[in-house]
Amino acid sequence: MRHVLGGVILLGFPGGIAGLVIGLIVYLPTAWFAVFEVGVPAGVAGGILGLVSGVLTMGVRAVRGSRAN
Repeated sequence: MRHVLGGVILLGFPGGIAGLVIGLIVYLPTAWFAVFEVGVPAGVAGGILGLVSGVLTMGVRAVRGSRAN
């Protein structure tokens, strides 16, 4: 869960900032919506990458733990 949350934060926050900047440049009245248009997909991608990272980490720990016995 920690990897998923980290991925969401590490990609979602910069994605939201990028969306805000793009929205301010393109069309000021709807700039707030661009935060969600870019930030939410970036956060989902970060969550998926975090999930994969967490599963791989758990797998490596399980394999290393089983070799110790």
